[in-house]
Amino acid sequence: MKNVQPGFFDLADRYEQLSNAGDPLIKLNEIIKWESFRKVLDKALYKDRKSNAGRPPYDYILMFKILVLQSLYNLSDHQLEFQIRDRLSFMRFLDLDLEDKVPDEKTLWEFREKLVKANAIDKLFRKFDHYLEMKGYNAQCGSIVDASIVTAPKQRNSRDDNKKVKEGKTPEDWHKNPNKLSQKDLDARWTKKNNTSYYGYKDHINIDTKHKLVRKFKVTPASQSDPSCLKDLLDKNNTDNKLWGDSAYRTPNNEELLENNGFSDRMHYKPTKGGWCPNARLNDRRSKIRKRIEHVFGFIENSMRGKFIRTIGLKRATWKIGMMNLVYNMCRLEQLHRIGVS
Repeated sequence: MKNVQPGFFDLADRYEQLSNAGDPLIKLNEIIKWESFRKVLDKALYKDRKSNAGRPPYDYILMFKILVLQSLYNLSDHQLEFQIRDRLSFMRFLDLDLEDKVPDEKTLWEFREKLVKANAIDKLFRKFDHYLEMKGYNAQCGSIVDASIVTAPKQRNSRDDNKKVKEGKTPEDWHKNPNKLSQKDLDARWTKKNNTSYYGYKDHINIDTKHKLVRKFKVTPASQSDPSCLKDLLDKNNTDNKLWGDSAYRTPNNEELLENNGFSDRMHYKPTKGGWCPNARLNDRRSKIRKRIEHVFGFIENSMRGKFIRTIGLKRATWKIGMMNLVYNMCRLEQLHRIGVS
């Protein structure tokens, strides 16, 4: 085997080949102004840096972009560290050279945990939503709401332990074993859909009909009903007051909620007990609009592999699922910009 030292032009040629092959990361770098997130990150992490002693921290924008990669490809911390060292496309996205140091998995975990504790995902999401509006992609043509189950690692608990967890209590023997307690998810719940049981959380979202961008989201245990979250998903900034949703959202309380807040009801109607729906044709027409939200969940599930999270607790789940919604919006912005939709 020849022992040839690679040159600068060898690396440049490799990057050019990646670009010609359609590297999606370079397109994200071109369209997104990453520095717009710095103020939010600085504020969320302000208390962390109490002195100038010791090794200086990695740049916050670099770390945030690493978390974007993690969400885009649904990687564990260990996989993420390895892939950054291994993949030239990741290095170019992060503006790292071959000789630059790469944050290890412990550093990544600690950085993310600080953002989780600071509840930073809501502020980061709103910051990017404002950026979308500045680019001309404001919420238009009405809203569509729906929810998707995001599974989490299953808990192997006894029936008595599960009963206490559902009651909002923590089993006594878990308190005596901190290591065991740290691995127990007290917030995730079981739910059934189409006769299949799922354990984890739900991602409740509101998208605007024109751009299919996520405008609002709420993360709950999987057992939380979809209709109960409608109030938190209403978007009064949309240029149109129409709101689409499946028949699960049609409850007397939600009908009153929409009327009191000036929204035009486009929710599906429920069939009778015999299975017949007098408004079937109207439902079919509304489905042509409402199904656009399935494209969003489809991209998150298929392109981002985002139907499973490796977290424990509602706060961490909110961060992970919130980042999925944020990164989806980034990818959607690149698509809209590429096809020339405004």
